[in-house]
Amino acid sequence: MRILLLGARGQVGYELERCLQGLGTVVALDRTHMDLADLDRVREAVRAVRPGLIVNAAAYTGVDMAESEPELARRINAEAPAVMAEEARRLGAAMVQYSTDYVFDGSKDGPYVETDAPAPLNVYGHTKLLGEQAVADAAIAHLILRTSWVYGMRGHNFLRTMLRLAAERGEVRVVSDQHGAPNWSRTVAQTTADILTQAEAGGPSWWEENSGLYHLSCHGQTTWSDFAQEIFAATDTPCRVAPIATQDYPTAARRPRNSQLDSSLVRSRFCRIPHWQEALRLCLK
Repeated sequence: MRILLLGARGQVGYELERCLQGLGTVVALDRTHMDLADLDRVREAVRAVRPGLIVNAAAYTGVDMAESEPELARRINAEAPAVMAEEARRLGAAMVQYSTDYVFDGSKDGPYVETDAPAPLNVYGHTKLLGEQAVADAAIAHLILRTSWVYGMRGHNFLRTMLRLAAERGEVRVVSDQHGAPNWSRTVAQTTADILTQAEAGGPSWWEENSGLYHLSCHGQTTWSDFAQEIFAATDTPCRVAPIATQDYPTAARRPRNSQLDSSLVRSRFCRIPHWQEALRLCLK
């Protein structure tokens, strides 16, 4: 099987390129090969590769910048996946699309399940929701995987930011009233590969039974400030965390107070997902 992987230099895409190797020939493209804002280029790339599976790990991820660039965010996060899904239907290919906890407004008490109604607070969340809907409406074999608070040892993310700031100062101010679960990029990629391995073994009937939307998130929940404390404790970093309220850290885009995603559907149907603290320890090793 030929697999077209988009977003190969991103946090999840980098890990996916390695985790997917056993499933077929991976053609990995990043923004230097294809600009997702150019929909004609997206269509041409899919037609040139002729994949049996499209894995779209690319996105416009500038949550605050999206507030001032809504058209660009929509083109990359919604219109480009729609083109991929259209081409997947023409080829008879399957598709994996990643999405986000930011499709929710955070007002729920407790973790969100897949059947909860989305209500995004910001442009980024809105455009990612449109991307979900485009893939779901395309009548193709598909997986839409929502995750949250992605981090790793490469790229721009909370873990690397905290370690950088700790090297520069003795105290960091971190929001303490937003709740969610951190997800190591390799956990997201490996879980995806585990699911796709089952799909490859199950064939078309597997996709008929299992296509749909899933929450892919580690066990447990924490806050950004407690996550920072866990990072410093695990790395023996002598830096103090000063908890602050969301209102004390103003941003262009509103964030949900509750980003917890219930991943019991993935765990019951497909595979184990670790606790976020376990994944963090593995990452730091």
